[in-house]
Amino acid sequence: MRKALAFSLLAVMLGGCASDPAKTDVGGTWINQVAIDAASKGGPLREALQAYGPNLEWEINTRAGQARYTNGFEIAEGKVIADPAGSWKVDFYGSSATELKRDGKQLLQAANDNEPEQVFDRPKDPAPEGAPLGANFERALYTAYMGGSWKILSGPGEGATVQFQGDGAVQGLPGADRYALCLAGDCASMSGGNDNLWLQQNGQGNAWIFMRKDKQLEIFQAVNTAQADEVPSLAPGTRQWLLEKQ
Repeated sequence: MRKALAFSLLAVMLGGCASDPAKTDVGGTWINQVAIDAASKGGPLREALQAYGPNLEWEINTRAGQARYTNGFEIAEGKVIADPAGSWKVDFYGSSATELKRDGKQLLQAANDNEPEQVFDRPKDPAPEGAPLGANFERALYTAYMGGSWKILSGPGEGATVQFQGDGAVQGLPGADRYALCLAGDCASMSGGNDNLWLQQNGQGNAWIFMRKDKQLEIFQAVNTAQADEVPSLAPGTRQWLLEKQ
C-alpha cells in the first residue's frame, strides 16, 4: 500500500514537472530587445523600430486575464486566455486575436494579417514600480542607444562631456536637463523620415532633428517647413551640436 502510494505521489510530481506552467506562462513585462539591439549598432533609430516592431512593450497578467501593449504612441488592451496547444490568445476589442507563446526565456508574438512576427525579452533593468507602460522599453533603449559618455566636438559647450541617462536625464549639454527620443506617433509623422528628440530645461523645451552614424551624433535645429494652417513638417536646419561617443 505504501509503495503504491509512493508511486502515485511520484507520478503526480513528475507530471507536474512535465507540464510546468512557468515554462509556458507569458505573464509579466516584456520588451522588444531585438529592436533595441539593432538600434544600438549606431544607425537610424526609426529604421530599427520599424524593422523589428511595431510593438515595443507587453504587460500581461495571466491570472487576471488581462494584456496590453504599446507601440510607443498607442496602448492596446485585451483579454488573454490560455490555448490547449500551449500558446495564449489575446482578444482585442474590435480586432483579430493575437497569439503569444513562450520560447524559453523569450516571448514570441505570432505574425498575423496586421503585424509581422515579433520577439520580446524580459527587461534587464526594470523601471521603478508603478512606471507607465513603455517605461521599461524606453529605459533599456535610452541606455543602449544614448548611454555612455559623449564629447561635444562642435557647438555650444565644445569640449565638454555629455551623459544621457536611462531615465531621460541629460548632463553636460548646454540648455538641457531632460531628453526624450521620438518613437512613434505625431512626433514621427511630423519629421518625415528623420529621427527627432525633445530637449528641455526646467520644463521648457523644443523638438530637434538628430542623425546617428556609428559613434557620432549630429543634432540639428528643427525647422517647420509647413504653412501656418498646415500640419507641422519638421526638417533639419542649422547643426547645433556634433557629439562623439567616447
